[in-house]
Amino acid sequence: MARRRRGNFRFGVLILAITIAAFLWGVAHGSSSVERAYDIPVEIRGLKDKFVVTDMSTDALNVRIGGSRAALRNLEPNDLVYDLDLTGVKRGEAEFEVDASRVEEQLPRGSRILSRSPSKVVVRVELKGRKAVSIRADIAGEPAEGFRLVGVEVDPHRVWLIGARSEVLRLNEVVTEPIDISELSETEERRVRLFLGGGTVWKEEKGPVTVHIEIEPDPPDAQGAEDGEAGPGSPARKG
Repeated sequence: MARRRRGNFRFGVLILAITIAAFLWGVAHGSSSVERAYDIPVEIRGLKDKFVVTDMSTDALNVRIGGSRAALRNLEPNDLVYDLDLTGVKRGEAEFEVDASRVEEQLPRGSRILSRSPSKVVVRVELKGRKAVSIRADIAGEPAEGFRLVGVEVDPHRVWLIGARSEVLRLNEVVTEPIDISELSETEERRVRLFLGGGTVWKEEKGPVTVHIEIEPDPPDAQGAEDGEAGPGSPARKG
């Protein structure tokens, strides 16, 4: 009986020791310090409606965050954002020192910002312009042999642009990306992008731009004329 009790006692002590060791390992593992780098998007707020940002030195901050493993496990990188307050900013170039505390206040307890890059954000602000202009389809190539291009229709045929006023007001039309119709033998509709220049002008509407390309077979008499065959009432070609 005594031996059995001793065996049970030793087994119980062993289980207790394993439990304590696992607890201490978990505590040590959870509290050990780690570092990780994240890219945090820069979001603009406070800018007056009559202005538009035409250039920004960066659209994201790279921050190195340190803390316990447990704290960083609770961190949701997609929830982090750096708000850049442009309240009171006027036309021209403005420089802002990056305030890491704006990110740090979003972090879980037990973590902190160790470094951030860049240390400054430079933005260029200009007066906003708005104008409606026509859209021209940029057609390249020729349809397949025996077919011809009948017409091209753009929907919508006009688009509202916003952006730097000096750039918007000088535009009378915008052009689509090149649309290659080489070897095309049937009518098609294609969604296309617009070529808006250097990035200081944007399309106001979010909807797509569609180009309707109408293709039909060449009339037989037109094909014959191209091949050198004389049609009714057509003069014969000299050999």
